[in-house]
Amino acid sequence: MYQEKDYNSLLGLAGFSDNLLQTHFKLYQGYVKNTNTLLENFKTAEVGTPQYAEMKRRFGWEFDGMRLHELYFDNLIKDAAGVVGATSIKKAIERDFGSFARWQKDFEAVATLRGIGWAILYYDQDAKKLFNVWINEHDAGHLVGAKPLLVCDVFEHAFVLDYGMARADYLKSFFKAINWPVVAQRLS
Repeated sequence: MYQEKDYNSLLGLAGFSDNLLQTHFKLYQGYVKNTNTLLENFKTAEVGTPQYAEMKRRFGWEFDGMRLHELYFDNLIKDAAGVVGATSIKKAIERDFGSFARWQKDFEAVATLRGIGWAILYYDQDAKKLFNVWINEHDAGHLVGAKPLLVCDVFEHAFVLDYGMARADYLKSFFKAINWPVVAQRLS
């Protein structure tokens, strides 16, 4: 069984109200609970039935929702120091995007695409290349075999309570709170 992680250390994060964070934590906890419920239900489900098929389809949604939120919360920190100390990720970004500023502009463009979803900086370990990718739903659109390095939740629950529909303002706060050493560690 999966255990929900405690992200209360993020309370007080600049640009994110405690109300927004606590609401977001509850949503994440629901993904953990639903993942565990499905795993339990698989033990007694009759294979080949429509109910079994729906549970199998739903599992990807719940599991990916759990994991993406963990990656998202884990790549946030109070008193973020910027990318300066995370030289490996900075060098990789500059290699693949030409400059850090160009990468950030591209990531922000992905994160402000119309719709709900995720903006993710992926690392293709085979080609040793970075990509900024839009993920519309938790369980669809991921780059197979690529590793998520930086995850930004752009579903409305991640920002509407604090920013209304001003997603660009939310992204400014997100960029100020990135835990670059964690992102760099994911690259290695």
